[in-house]
This record gives sequence, C-alpha cells and structure tokens, in this order.
Amino acid sequence: MQLEHTDTVAVKAPATQPVKRNWPSFTGAGPLAGLALMCIAGAFLNENFATLDNAMNVLTRTAFIGIIAVGMCFVIISGGIDLSVGSMAALIAGSTILLMNATANAGWSPMTAVVIGMAFAVLLGALFGLGHGLLISKGRIEPFIVTLGTLGIFRAYLTYFSDGGAITLGSALVDVYSPVYYGSWLGVPVPVWVFAAVALLGGLVLNRTAFGRYVQAIGSNEQVARYAAVDVDRVKVLTYMLLGTCVGIATVLYVPRLGSASPATGLLWELEAIAAVIVGGTALRGGAGGITGTVIGAVLLSVISNILNLTSIISVYLNAAVQGFVIIAVAFFQRGRK
Repeated sequence: MQLEHTDTVAVKAPATQPVKRNWPSFTGAGPLAGLALMCIAGAFLNENFATLDNAMNVLTRTAFIGIIAVGMCFVIISGGIDLSVGSMAALIAGSTILLMNATANAGWSPMTAVVIGMAFAVLLGALFGLGHGLLISKGRIEPFIVTLGTLGIFRAYLTYFSDGGAITLGSALVDVYSPVYYGSWLGVPVPVWVFAAVALLGGLVLNRTAFGRYVQAIGSNEQVARYAAVDVDRVKVLTYMLLGTCVGIATVLYVPRLGSASPATGLLWELEAIAAVIVGGTALRGGAGGITGTVIGAVLLSVISNILNLTSIISVYLNAAVQGFVIIAVAFFQRGRK
C-alpha cells in the first residue's frame, strides 16, 4: 500500500510595515519647544515681555482657561467635547453673585456669604456636568449636540437674570472677595497656585488611577472598553462632572476680577480651552493626551496673546482668529496620528 505524500508549505507572515508620518505631530516636546520659541521671540520684540511682573500677569490670565482645560482634557481623551464651558461659566458667575448678594442682604456676614457662594459655584458646575454626562451616556445624544444646545441655554438664562445688563457684586462683598484674585502668596498670585494644584491633581488622576486608565481606554475604543467590563456610562458622566467642577473653580477665581457678570462673560472660553488641549498634544479623536501638555498649551496661547498685545503686530481683536488658525493647523498635523 502506497502512502500519499503531502508537501507542507510554510506560510510566511507579512512583514510589518513601519507607520509613515508625512507631517510632524504636536506630541512630546513639541508644545514645550513652541513655548520656548515664543518666549524668545517675545523677549526680542518687546523688552517688557521678559519681566517678572509680565510673567505673573500671563500666568494669572492663563489660570482660568488652564483650569477649564484640565477638565476638558479628560473629556476629549474620552472621545467627547464640550462647547458650553464659556456660557456655563457665565451662568455660574451670575448665579453666584445673586446668591452672595441675597445671603449678605439676609444678614449673614460678608465672609460667610462669599464662602457659601464659592461652594455653590463649584457645586453648580458639577451639577451642570452631571446633566451633560447623563444626556450623553444615558440619552445617547452626541456630545456636540448636547453642549451646543446648552451653550445657548446657559447664556440665555444669564441674559434673562441680568435683564440684558450686568449682575454686580455688593461693595461689602467685593472687599472680602477680591483677595481671591488679587491676593498672592510667596509672591505668586492666588489663581496661579490654584491652577498648579488643579493641574497636579488632574495629572495624578489621569496617570495614576484606574479612572484615568478607563478614560483613555474609552477614547481609544469604546466597544473594547465595554468588553473589558469598564462601566463606560459611569466614566463618561464622571468626566463631564469633573469638567463642570473645573469650570466652577475657574469661575470662583474669575468673579472677583471684575465683580460682575454679564452676557459677555466667558465669551469664547470654550475655544481657548479646546485649543489649549489640542495644542498640548491631546488627540482630537480621543485615547491619548496628557495634563502636562495641556498646561503648556494653555500657557503658550496666553503668551501668544500677550505678545500680540505688547507688540501690536496685528490687532488684538484678531486673537480669537489666531487661536482658530492654531486649532485648524494642529488638527491638520494630527491627521495621520494613530
């Protein structure tokens, strides 16, 4: 009996092709290098740029957007977006001032009224974030649609409460509240300290906790995260609550700057926060990013604005246009990013 001979054919696995990058990406040391170059350029263009007072001014102005950008970083990494943060801040500011004035008029001490108002601002921001998170996760509505809707709702209610004008903080409250913005500790303004604390805490949460890993996993592939037993809806709700809390903290610092809130308060803050996040290297599609890059991105945008104000290279009214161009440029460079 003759056995049939069968040849064994070895199948060779195809070689892995390296990923080609046609354009540089804004990752790694890119934002830091950009910030260094802008600082050098600013020092050459205007002698007042490289002063301690100007540096503190830039960092103080950065604090509001930077704190919001920390929360926005979590949302964008998870694959979401929030277009309402500027309007949310405006409504929180107006509501906080109304509460402080009412509390002081009811006989409470100015210090007590200020403390109650500050706590209320942070709580209200978290509640707004909770609403966004539930609509997006449980209501299955796209984040763009939800926050685009609340963008108009928040600002409309502030306009209604202020009757189209401004809501002003009482004079007795201003004296107690103003150190929150104008005060300093060890020569560093209070908003800068708060910004540093929020950024440090945000970095620890993103990089050192299970929640941070879940946020990145959801942004990378939400379906795979569900298969891995990640409670996707809960994580999404918490990310929007975190962003709302950051908006509340930023508003607490911002209100004593002018002592009032109007329909123009927080205008285009969402543009600045999103720009800071993506300039800092966070992927627009989610799944990758970091707090350090976000902080550098926020400072970089403030430095650009500061240079424009000091040198008058272009009109200061075009600052928002510059930020818009930056967003488009970074999105273009991120096209092939995996």
